[in-house]
Formats: sequence, structure tokens, C-alpha cells
Amino acid sequence: MNNLEIRKIPQTEQILSNPRITIWYNRISRQLTSAAVHSAIEHSRSLILDGGSFDEDALYMNIEKLCARLYNRRIRPLINASGVILHTNMGRSPIEKEVWNSCEAVNTGYSSLELSLKTGKRGKRNGLVPFFLNTLTGAESSAVVNNNAAAVYLMLSTFAAGKQVIVSRGEQVQIGGGFRIPEILRLSGAELVEVGTTNITTLDDYLDAITENTALILKVHRSNFAVRGFTSEPTVRELSEIIPDHVLIAVDQGSGVLNENIAGEDKVKSLLGDGADIVTFSGDKILGGPQAGILAGKTELIKAVDQNPLIRTMRPGKTIYSLLETSLLLRLNSPNAWSRHAEFIDSGDVVKDKCKKLKRGLSTEKYKLISDRICLGGGSTPDQFFESWSIEIVSEKMKPQAIIDELRNAEIPIIGKINGDSAVLNPAVFTDDDQKYVKSVLKALEEKL
Repeated sequence: MNNLEIRKIPQTEQILSNPRITIWYNRISRQLTSAAVHSAIEHSRSLILDGGSFDEDALYMNIEKLCARLYNRRIRPLINASGVILHTNMGRSPIEKEVWNSCEAVNTGYSSLELSLKTGKRGKRNGLVPFFLNTLTGAESSAVVNNNAAAVYLMLSTFAAGKQVIVSRGEQVQIGGGFRIPEILRLSGAELVEVGTTNITTLDDYLDAITENTALILKVHRSNFAVRGFTSEPTVRELSEIIPDHVLIAVDQGSGVLNENIAGEDKVKSLLGDGADIVTFSGDKILGGPQAGILAGKTELIKAVDQNPLIRTMRPGKTIYSLLETSLLLRLNSPNAWSRHAEFIDSGDVVKDKCKKLKRGLSTEKYKLISDRICLGGGSTPDQFFESWSIEIVSEKMKPQAIIDELRNAEIPIIGKINGDSAVLNPAVFTDDDQKYVKSVLKALEEKL
């Protein structure tokens, strides 16, 4: 009986030629699809040997389930309805299409990435990026690496290996998935000197800690948390006016606020103007470019960074450089180029209009317009929220988490959030195409609610 049932299992090649299965080739490759088929066949064999009978539809469903599990691990486009504008898990700031299209030829063909068109010989791998950055930040010079964590590590390795670095206890932070300031200092070869307390650090705390072996004072952006209440800490300007000449002031600014007025965020340009010797920040947050770590500061310091052998392990390629260069050019030619973020945090009217358009034609009982709050995210303005509007999904049949899961498993995943006891979608960053797609998904969802 078992042998008869096992013989009913189709041949591997027959399964692989079935349209239900071939659609996965372009999603996860023929090789991984084939592996899923073999795994599902073995599962069917085991069930038969345990006394079961062959179920062809169950076999195909199992293959599809295995393929879908792999497909969900791919980096895929999705729709951000979370109300977090620069969501780190969703890639932070989207690259402007104008920027992306402008960089196509450089990335699909050959380019002058490291070739001097003047001499025909090897040139510098940075194009106009330093010129654009210096213009925007007021820095004398600048350099670019893969991300801000690399920028901080490279800076410490260059100037503080074997020396002391003073950090306030209120700024010894952990950011994201495990970027810990004390650990980065240790790995760079620097000695951490703690000063002050969690909420109060004074000028005297810094001055009392300075020795001949002090390389720098490191000021750190707290990224995803804030200290409120009875607090005090000296500014960069106050520090620059009293510390000895041999001590550098370095700032991990983090969020990439160049010269915009955003509550709770120090501007790179202001920090440098106030006396910071070198500032590091991200390219893919407020700046709106690709992931990159940027170091801006005095010429002799950036030159030293460029001469550190470690920089070769961190340097970007043509894709990052071309996208960053073009993003910076857009910023220079359009001072309000970052306003795609600003319009969502400064005015709820834009978002309210999107909500109304999204609701049009949908059940008024199941989809309700509600006031809401959104945030920038990406380690920026950690406790700053902005008034906005969202769509609340009301259901008697589905729990909020089930609704969120259903939307996340759509063909193009829609990432919403739960507010209290409700599933909520915030359309702040929706494009016109996003609006149409989300509306179609919500329409199909109505009968399940």
C-alpha cells in the first residue's frame, strides 16, 4: 500500500514544470525552488510511510509555503503606513527617483569613479562629493565611508588609538542593533574616560578629566532616546572656549541635519561653526541620500582620516558615491529638497487629504478617519511627535494584530501599526501609486472585517 501511494508522487521535473511552481523561479531562483520541491516530496514520503495517503494538492501547497517563506526573506518593496517617516527597518529615507534615474548610466556602465579625465590616470574616488558637502556644512574638508558607525570608528582609530577619550555618562549610548559607544572606543584602541552623571555633566567635569594623554572629547547624539527633566550639559561652543589646544572636539551628530530647523537636533553646520573639530553623520536619514557615513571638519584632520589604512575597508563604491553626489547636488540646487519629509511633519492637512482620498469608495463603518501622531524616526528627534491623520480599521471578526498581519502579507506588503486596540494606517508617505494599491487591498479586505 505504501509503495502504491509513493508512486503517486510526481517526478521532480514534472513538478518543476507546473505553472504553480515556475512562477517562483524569478522570485527565489530555480535552484531554491527545486530545493523546496525536494523537501516537500520528502515530507510527503514520510507521511505515507507513517500510514497516510498521497495528497497532491497538499504537496503543492507545501512547496508554495516553503517558497513563500524564502521569498519573504528577500529585500522587497513595501508600503510604509507606520507613521514613522525614516523607518530604519524599512530602509530609512527613500532615494529620490530623480536622483536614481540620474545615476543609472554611471551604475549600468563604466564610469570615472577613480579615473582622472584630465590626466587619464588614477584619480580620487570622491567626485564632487567633498565640494558639495563642504558647501552645505561649512566644513573645510570631508570624507565618506559606508555608514556612520564606520565614520565614528575610523575617527577614533585615527586620533585616539592608545589615548584617552572623554565621554559624558549621559552619552554612553547603544544605538540600533548593538552599536555601543564604550565598545566602539575599546575596539578602536582608545581608553574611555567617563565624566558627569546620566543627567548632569558640567564644564568642570570635562576640564578635570583632561590629561596630556587626552585625544578628544566625544559628544554623542542620543539617537533613539532623550533625557528630560533636571538636566544640564555644556554646549560645543562652551567646550571649545576652555579646553586645551591638544584636545579635539568630535561630535557624532548622527541624524544628518545639515542646516534645517528641527527641534532637538543639532545642525552639522552650527556644530562646526561653534568649534567642533570634526563631525560625523549619516547620509540616509534627514539628508535623504544613500546609506553613508560622513566625516566633516578641518582639513588636516580629514587628511589624516584619508591616510588611515582602515579607510579602504570602509570606502563606498560607485553606487553610493554617485547617489550621494547627486542627492547633494539636488539639495544645493533646491534648498527645500528635504521638504518631502517636512510637509508630513509640519502640516497635517496634506495627510488628512490623503486619508480622505483613501477612504473614498470604502466602507465608512470599517474605515474611519482619526487624528494621530507621527515621528521622523531613524534615530532622529526621539521624543518629538507631530500631529497627523490616519485610517482606523474597525472589525468585529478580526483582531487588530490579525489585520496588521494580513496587510503585511499582501503581494506588496503594507506595514501598519496598532494604536491601543485598533489597527491603523498612516498614509503620510504614500505616493499616488501607493494610494491606489492600498485602496484595492482595503476593498478586498472589507468582507473579512
